[in-house]
Formats: sequence, C-alpha cells, structure tokens
Amino acid sequence: MAKQEDIFKNVISHAKEYGFIFPSSEIYDGLSAVYDYAQNGVELKKNIREYWWRAMVQMHENIVGLDAAILMHPTTWKASGHVDAFNDPLIDNKDSKKRYRADVLIEDYAEKLNQKAEKEIEKARARFGEAFDEQQYRTTNPRVMEYLSKKKEILERMAKSLDSGDLDDVKALIEELEIACPESGSKNWTEVRQFNLMFGTKLGASAENAMDLYLRPETAQGIFVNFLNVQKTGRMKIPFGIAQTGKAFRNEIVARQFIFRMREFEQMEMQFFVKPGEEIKWYEYWKETRLKWHQSLGLGNENYRFHDHEKLAHYANAAADIEFNFPFGFKELEGIHSRTDFDLKAHEQYSGKKLQYFDTEENKNYVPYVVETSVGLDRMFLAVFSKSLVEETLEDGTTRTVLRLPSVLAPTKAAVLPLVKKDGLPEIAKQIIDDLKWEFNVTYDEKDAVGRRYRRQDALGTPFCITVDHQTIEDQTVTLRHRDSMMQDRVKIDALRDIINENVSVKNWLLKAK
Repeated sequence: MAKQEDIFKNVISHAKEYGFIFPSSEIYDGLSAVYDYAQNGVELKKNIREYWWRAMVQMHENIVGLDAAILMHPTTWKASGHVDAFNDPLIDNKDSKKRYRADVLIEDYAEKLNQKAEKEIEKARARFGEAFDEQQYRTTNPRVMEYLSKKKEILERMAKSLDSGDLDDVKALIEELEIACPESGSKNWTEVRQFNLMFGTKLGASAENAMDLYLRPETAQGIFVNFLNVQKTGRMKIPFGIAQTGKAFRNEIVARQFIFRMREFEQMEMQFFVKPGEEIKWYEYWKETRLKWHQSLGLGNENYRFHDHEKLAHYANAAADIEFNFPFGFKELEGIHSRTDFDLKAHEQYSGKKLQYFDTEENKNYVPYVVETSVGLDRMFLAVFSKSLVEETLEDGTTRTVLRLPSVLAPTKAAVLPLVKKDGLPEIAKQIIDDLKWEFNVTYDEKDAVGRRYRRQDALGTPFCITVDHQTIEDQTVTLRHRDSMMQDRVKIDALRDIINENVSVKNWLLKAK
C-alpha cells in the first residue's frame, strides 16, 4: 500500500512540476477539490476529448454532437429525479471529525478482500508456472473462494440496503466489518444520512424576483430535452445517438484522490436512442465497443475490468462500469447504462410535450429506450497520466523519469533542438518548426546540454526529439530520437512530417479499437 501511495504522490508532484495541473487559486491557498489545467495539461485534456469525439461522432454516421447550456430550467432536475434522489450516503467519524461516503468505505473494504485474493492467485501463478490454471484456482482454492465470496456478500448487502433506504443497516455493516476511519483509526461513527449533491444558484436581477436554479450535475439531461429538436432537424432514424462533452458540478463533501473526484469536472457522454426491446442488445454492443476504445491506447488490457452493478439506479434495467487500475486501486472510469425510457417519459410528464419517435416501418409512435455511455474526462486524464509515468533504470545504472503518453494524446509531438546556439543551427531548427507546426504541436528547446534537454522532453511526454547539428547543414538530415526506446535515427528533414504522422495520427490509433 505504501508503494501505491508513493506512486500517487509522484503523479501529483509531476503534474504540477511539469505544467499539467495546478491547484486552483493557489496564491490564496487554493480551493478544495478544484484544479486548473496548466499549459501542458490543457493540451493533453484537449487531445483526450478529441480522441473520444472522433471515435464517437466522426466514426459513426448515426451519432451527432450537441453543446447544451450549463444552466437549465429547474423543472428539468425535478423530472430527472435529481431534486429528490441525487444523494450520497454520508457518515462522520466522531473522533477525527472527518466525513466519508459510507458506500465508499464499504467498497474500499471489499476491494481489499479482492486484492488479497489476487495476491493468492499471483503466488500460485509463480509457484506453478505455465501449468497454472487461473480459472480452476479461483473456483477451487478455499482461501481465494472465501475472499471473493465475502466481497460479493458485502456488496450485495450494501446494495440492498441502499436501494431500500435502510441507512441503519449501512451503518451496521460498517460496524460489523470494523471499518476504521482512515485518518485516525477510530471506529466511533455517527448515523448515516443522505446529502444532496447539487449546487444551487440564482437567476435574476433582484433577490426578490430571482429564480432558483442548479448548476447541472450531469450533461445527459441537456441531451434528453433536445432529443426531438435533434431528431427532427437532423432527420435522424432510430437507432441514433447524441454525444456531448462539457462541465458538470457536484457538491462532493468527500472530494479526494486529486482529480479523480472533483466539484467541477468534465464529462464525455453519449445517449443512444433505440427501439424498445432492443436496448440490451445495444447495451452489450456499447460495453464491448467502449472497452476496445480504452484498450486502443495501449495502457495495458490487464488494467481494465467490468463491474456489473448490484444496485441499479432508479432509471436503469442494466448497468456496468469499466474500472481502471488507478494508483489507488480499481475504480470507475466509464459507465454504460441501459436507462430504459425513464428520462424521456419523465420530461414528457413534467413538460406536457410529446417526446416520441414516429417509426415509419412500424407506422407508430413510441418513446425510445436509451443506452448511455459516460466517461469522466478528468478521470480519463488521470488514468492516462498515472499509468504513463515511469521511473526507469537504464543500462548504465542511471535513472530517468519518462511520461510514456500514447503519442496520439501527447501535448507536444516533437521538440526541435539545435545542438548549439550558433553556426546557423537555431535558424534551421526554427525553419523545421515553421514547417511542422501546421500539422503538429511542436516546440523549440535550446537551453542546457542536449542530454538534459532529452530528459526534460521525456518527462513532458514528448514522443520525438529532433536534433539539428552541423551535419544538417551539409546533407539536410537530422537526428530523430524516440522517447520510449531512446533509439536515434538519421533522417531527412523532408521525411519528418510523414514519420511523425505515422506515429501520432488518430486514424492509426483508432484502428486498434476495431
């Protein structure tokens, strides 16, 4: 556990030191669980967003985009259930005075049981080698079966209690498991109570006439209320999807783990409207499709897993998370939900407007069912960043810090370095930049010895370094250094564009998702 904590501390430190993420309003001592994306972070975040958008919208003829307003009519949130049901179960420790989400405390306990089972499996794998049958071991080894069975039992009981609103049993479960406060080790807990997560605000010029509004807690409702507008103006036929990226706001009392859980965050969501009765088929399709998209980035297939929900939201008939192995364990990265027709029917009821689709093949109107895919952009950033950051020992015994970002996402694709700041080398370097900057984000770096410049670009995640030296003047070739392998090639200047494009093009990376 200590090692995991150290890795996470290094992630947070590196993000600040190299201009990816800063604490918000830091000169005023910051604002809890609010962060600013710095000069390199904003580029990485933009590239992740673009990679998602290209895969979701540009690659699907029946999916279009939307950018709905953050402020919406307050009845929207009554219809969606957020006013009455958008709550987290919170519990306070009486000794440390710290507040926690009760379900997260229980889930963390269950994850520790899972980790114990995985350690037993890894020990057996090392002992038996190639002859090891993991599936058989999972289902026959008493210790592994006990860990996994207890985990399942705990999560099922928690889901049942939360679903029925039995918060007393949630507290009883915490006490039975002897879950202690992570801060103080105390087991002296208050009762569990529900807390609504929406931020309230006002709309109006005067306090007396101002309308009570909410900052949106999710982007999905902007899609639902525009369903008919998009369908008619776009002449969309079922099945079709509407995609959106944008900010959402939740008054997280237990915001933690850096940018994993924030009060202001960004979502990438797609709502896919289907014929009633076909929703589970499309639910399975999007589960498979979205997992392939994640795996296309090459962060390691072993770092992803599905988690099927024991407790379904009030609107869903099927739900699963794609979980990622963050430095603090497997946690939700993306949700895929079959939302039935709840949302459109609810907005029909509250607005008095018909939100139905006329199916020309069946010659009838119906309210479509919806399958949702929703991934947190900030969580995606953290997944990519944390898994890419590596401390590497080289053959000569020295170490280097390298940010092995997928090159398609890297903030800067190439750094151009004149070997020395004279003899016309800086001028050639800047000519190369002027040529490449039309297609790629490139940078110029002339400070320090070239070896130190390589290390700096490694830490920034730059896939290529292009060094201009005296031979460049003679034959128009440069040294092209590859970040991950540190291999160096001598290439023609006019070949640089094609080489870089081959490595960073969205097309080449997305083809891995097929």
